[in-house]
Amino acid sequence: QVQLVESGGGLVQAGGSLRLSCTASGLTFIWSAMAWFRQAPGKEREFVASISRSGSSTSYADSVKGRFTISRDNAKNTVYLQMNSLKSEDTAVYYCASGLSGRTPGQYAYWGQGTQVTVSS
Repeated sequence: QVQLVESGGGLVQAGGSLRLSCTASGLTFIWSAMAWFRQAPGKEREFVASISRSGSSTSYADSVKGRFTISRDNAKNTVYLQMNSLKSEDTAVYYCASGLSGRTPGQYAYWGQGTQVTVSS
């Protein structure tokens, strides 16, 4: 059974940084692309970043490009999202996902429980 568990969320001031982690169990992690999505109250779940199964290719939403960095450590079954220069608009529940590489939630079969990121101004 595949499970994804996020951690690292919290409250941070605008301009600050957070590092999210997602640890996966099961074989899906090593064979799949990984991604981060986020969902703010009243909004649809939106793509944030993705990384290929090898870690050689990454993709970012325009809103976070240059501020966020996705990476993965397959030996630790973990994907990370380093978030710098955080803005209040980044406030959301952040979810990690495993599946096909892409920018839509439907391309990802497995999801974590989510971790809250709140950026205060």
